[in-house]
Amino acid sequence: MTTLNGLPAHVLLVHAIVVLLPLSALLLVLSALWPAARSKLAGPNAILSVVVVILVPITTDAGEWLERRVASTPLVRTHTELGDTALWVAIPVAVLALLVWWRGRETRGSQGRTFLGPASKAVTVVLSVLSIAAAGAAVWDIYRIGDSGAQASWQGQFSSTPAPRGPGH
Repeated sequence: MTTLNGLPAHVLLVHAIVVLLPLSALLLVLSALWPAARSKLAGPNAILSVVVVILVPITTDAGEWLERRVASTPLVRTHTELGDTALWVAIPVAVLALLVWWRGRETRGSQGRTFLGPASKAVTVVLSVLSIAAAGAAVWDIYRIGDSGAQASWQGQFSSTPAPRGPGH
């Protein structure tokens, strides 16, 4: 995928990652820590997090296509290198979201398993700590990637003073 409606696909797809990965990270933490949220959010978040893992390589491939069509600057290279890390923070969020969902599913089943069920405090603590760590890493990484992309796109491309307007504006 290279362009959508005449625009580079990367500049459109990146918005999905910037919104959906932090959203999935937030839902992961809520689902891991709050049983009431888990019953409502874990399933949809498991799906969302897998969609994000699928979208990340599509977005980075579109970004690499775009990289070959813009001037190679240190900012562009930095953004490209950081962009390659997105998959490595999206995967843990998805794996943990699937584990949190599976745990809730097993608990509600007819053979409620103790190891995966709420009776296992050790699993609760481990999943909670890992979820917080993975979510924090994902949000921080996406912030860094997005900031570097904005810097690469916009640095030196606008004036701090308003542009002169013609009559009637």
